[in-house]
Amino acid sequence: MKFGKSICILNVGGTKYAFPMDVIKDFPLRRVSRLHNCVSEKEVLEVCDDYDRERNEFFFDRHSEAFVFIMLYVKSGKLRFVPQMCELSFYNEMIYWGLESSHLEFCCQRRLDDRMSDTYTYFSEEDIKTEEESRDEDDLDNPAGAGRGSAKWLERMRRTFEEPTSSVAAQILASVSVIFVIMSMVILCASTLPDWDTAKNNSVEDRERYRAGLAGEPSGIIEAVCIGWFTAECIVRFIVSRDKCEFVRRPLNIIDLLAITPYYVSVVMTVLTGENSQLQRAGVTLRVLRMMRIFWLIKLARHFLGLQTLGLTLKRCYREMVMLLVFVCVAMAIFSALAQLLEHGLDLEASNEDYASIPAACWWVIISMTTVGYGDMYPITMPGRVLGGVCVVSGIVLLALPITFIYHSFVQCYHELRFRSARCSRSISTEFLN
Repeated sequence: MKFGKSICILNVGGTKYAFPMDVIKDFPLRRVSRLHNCVSEKEVLEVCDDYDRERNEFFFDRHSEAFVFIMLYVKSGKLRFVPQMCELSFYNEMIYWGLESSHLEFCCQRRLDDRMSDTYTYFSEEDIKTEEESRDEDDLDNPAGAGRGSAKWLERMRRTFEEPTSSVAAQILASVSVIFVIMSMVILCASTLPDWDTAKNNSVEDRERYRAGLAGEPSGIIEAVCIGWFTAECIVRFIVSRDKCEFVRRPLNIIDLLAITPYYVSVVMTVLTGENSQLQRAGVTLRVLRMMRIFWLIKLARHFLGLQTLGLTLKRCYREMVMLLVFVCVAMAIFSALAQLLEHGLDLEASNEDYASIPAACWWVIISMTTVGYGDMYPITMPGRVLGGVCVVSGIVLLALPITFIYHSFVQCYHELRFRSARCSRSISTEFLN
């Protein structure tokens, strides 16, 4: 520093600290050490908030109590959190002065990691996008012309169809969609009852038409209406979406497409094959396509917190799920080989035919590790029973290890979605009162 006195004063939130210039040069805090290289008051004001040339005093509008603990770190080399102060606020102070989380003591690092994990839960990327969309909608409230008004209308339509808790109209639309899903599932389940065909024509042609979902009876009409509703909903959501490519890549939208497409495929196949023997050969394909409509149940994830929590947990815990799968596969390979050897390979005369091969023994291992125990196959030799007991205990231990991480993630995801839902509910209440 080419100006000022030999003693400089740091004023942090009203608390003053005096240091010689030589100490400032090699000060452990990067922001303070930068003062030594400043050659003008303009450069000084880029580092601090204010500067008094007569007293050579540098003012920093920061938390004074937090700086006391940071100064203790400068003296003793140990940095801990300020009692009764938010960990994230103290971490912001650390970043301001040029410190990192690695400078904290180990116990405080764990506290910071836990708090940052909670912060990620409540302020994730989806929340940031929501805030940006809210700001965009606020900007649209002051339109400069017809284009702005059209964009504002499209944004409201998008929020109505994409976010069921964003407004009263969105909740009504979501309720109607849930009713159609339930109706469609009831028709699909009832069509598999043995007595369902008794009220229909016994001719092969009519029966095949029914299986294809094209008959003119009330059930076919209801199914056609449900398909029409889902198709119209999907088309409108695609039209009002901001990014069409992102819309197509979303998992729920892909599921919607898989659930709707089979109906139209069955219509096309029935029209092309006509009411002849070819339809009978295509009947299996049509029934498989029709059964794919069970994916409509996943559409309920848009409207129910529990399904959303499950999906978000699986998305964030895919590493733990892979680790769980690896544990099961390794244990299954080991125990199935041993079971096949003990039950079938050692004594060929009194061998257990259920364990004739390692793949057959894998089924016994998986139902034993998961403690299902169907009883369709079990060991009959004493070594095999001992192995079975070890397999069950090992399954309990191996499955419990990664499930702990999945459980904590599930709790965090549940609180996050509840937080979003509560925030949307407040906005809906405000809209209703207005």
